[in-house]
Amino acid sequence: MIRAPWTLCGPCVCHPTVIDPLAPLLKQYADVRAHSVALAARLSDEDQCVQSMPDASPTKWHLAHTTWFFETLVLLPHVADYQPFDRHYAYLFNSYYEALGPRHPRLQRGLLSRPSIQEVHAYRNYVDRAILALALDGIDQDAIDLEALLGPLELGLNHEQQHQELLLTDILHLFSCNPLLPAYNPSAQRSAQEQTPMQWLSLPGGIISIGRSAPEQAAPELPGFAFDNETPRHQRLLPPYQLASRLVTCGEYKHFIEEGGYQDPQWWLSDGWAVVQAQQWTAPAYWLAPGDPRRPDAAWQVFGLDGVQPLQAHAPVANISFFEAAAYAEWAGSRLPTEFEWEAAFGTPGLSQMMGPVWQWTRSGYEPYPGFSPRAGAAREYNGKFMVGQQVLRGASLATPHKHSRSTYRNFFPPTARWQFAGLRLARDL
Repeated sequence: MIRAPWTLCGPCVCHPTVIDPLAPLLKQYADVRAHSVALAARLSDEDQCVQSMPDASPTKWHLAHTTWFFETLVLLPHVADYQPFDRHYAYLFNSYYEALGPRHPRLQRGLLSRPSIQEVHAYRNYVDRAILALALDGIDQDAIDLEALLGPLELGLNHEQQHQELLLTDILHLFSCNPLLPAYNPSAQRSAQEQTPMQWLSLPGGIISIGRSAPEQAAPELPGFAFDNETPRHQRLLPPYQLASRLVTCGEYKHFIEEGGYQDPQWWLSDGWAVVQAQQWTAPAYWLAPGDPRRPDAAWQVFGLDGVQPLQAHAPVANISFFEAAAYAEWAGSRLPTEFEWEAAFGTPGLSQMMGPVWQWTRSGYEPYPGFSPRAGAAREYNGKFMVGQQVLRGASLATPHKHSRSTYRNFFPPTARWQFAGLRLARDL
């Protein structure tokens, strides 16, 4: 029996006392839960209550929903006498799980002035203490089914990490709607970017293994957690191709703008051109054109988590939709890579920026892998039912939590999505 001298303190489980194999996972639980609270700590109470668009959620909702996930998928199934913190929360903070009952409309999350932020933190404390108590019960090996517990607990941690990234992208969109353009973290310093010549790396293609094995068949070379949409591991036949050594930069994308890229339909997919016209896109989502009344200046500027800064020509372009990425690639005489080309190339010497600072749009629609089987129970709704009408992104972004990225990770968004930290890498046929 391995015990760590941990205690419960503050708003989260900081040092639980458990045995292996729960000890490492509970330490991760403490870290993940604390990180969510730290991300929200920079925001005012007012900031945390506002929903800026249908695709975004208030910070307060993210904090409560991730807690509801642990309460609903971990505590209720494993603790016979567990009493929910507030039975109304099952309706307020369910996201899209039809099997778990009705829910508050997504478009109205910004109307939830109650419960207060303080009550949401009390909810988090309550659930964290219950998770700790459940783990302590595990000291008696017969008290709980460890195998049945580890899966949903690990899924809940990765689920919360996804919402940590969404918390940042959603608050950035909210702040972009404020004429003051406030900075989420005004003391942050954007890293200096060095321009490196774009090189074309040739990849041989062939029969390539893609994805992850099911947990019970985990491949030794791919240890650790995976979402069900990364499975099963299977083979793809890829023709020879080339991949750009780095991401497309803001300076390169500015040339596309200056040469009339947003006014010329020849570069755009039909649906993309329709969106450009309807929404009057002229640049990436958070670019401020010269003379913008919110920050009048003679040069382009970019709004980010650190506020408004001069455009850095060498920085990767971010906050563009799939349609914009595909149009740029067409204008540049190239194309977007498929998700399979991206994964097959991962780790190739000479390839940089594969894991940040922006997600990379691919030409692959979000579809199930051959033989895909969703998780059992309520978690079967986690990924599978969204496998239509969306595009796959690969890599990670500056908002992706530490240790939440891997070569097989399949992010996905509608082709019009721009509020995510998404950019592009070019590919071409050989």
